[in-house]
Amino acid sequence: MISISDLFDSGFQKRNQDHFAAIVKVAMSDGIITEEEKAFLDRLARRLDISENDYKEILKDYNSHPINPPSSYEKRLERLFDLSRMVYADNIKGDEQVVLLQKLSIGLGFSTENAKYIVDKALSLVDQGVDSEEFAEEIKNMNR
Repeated sequence: MISISDLFDSGFQKRNQDHFAAIVKVAMSDGIITEEEKAFLDRLARRLDISENDYKEILKDYNSHPINPPSSYEKRLERLFDLSRMVYADNIKGDEQVVLLQKLSIGLGFSTENAKYIVDKALSLVDQGVDSEEFAEEIKNMNR
């Protein structure tokens, strides 16, 4: 199992604010945040060291918060890797969390048609303990 401290390498820290803003925007895409999404956001904010004040501001005015969507496939894979690791490290299981991770993968720019397969593969790879490079290669080569 992945420890929480393993999640916080320097590259991960630099992406915290971008991750959180993007995730809030995706969670709010249907206009509501479910209890499961709120619980995930709460845990995520603590893990990413998002202050309570910043958290409230982002939730209140998420549309005006600057979001830098991943500009490259490599960046999308990095973010998917980070999010999958968080879900796994938090022992999040079940349909609600998988659906949230699917929504997040779509928000990262993966196609709606492939989201389920990508999320299933991502969680399987994280379960196997692969590193970010192997994760990226496996996801890239899924359809070959």
